[in-house]
Amino acid sequence: MTVSAWAAPVLVVGQFALIAAVPVTIALVGALLRARDRAVRLTAGLLAVAYAIPLVTWLIRPDGAPSLSKDIHPGFVGLIVAASAALIVAIHRAGRN
Repeated sequence: MTVSAWAAPVLVVGQFALIAAVPVTIALVGALLRARDRAVRLTAGLLAVAYAIPLVTWLIRPDGAPSLSKDIHPGFVGLIVAASAALIVAIHRAGRN
């Protein structure tokens, strides 16, 4: 889960936003199935929603850019990075308890 939380913002910032669906999905499923800490589950859900909104928008728009990386708003990139950082902190705190 931790590697996925690190990989998602790296892929989005590195212009591989569509491939970032894999680590986002792994982080969400891992958090929902394995994490006991509520903060980890909530931040994983926040990351998934922050990623899903621009993905769905890109998929349903008929005049969208040829790739998600070119179509995603910089505000959503910042939100994905912030949600990933929150997930990493939540995982780290849950590991200490």
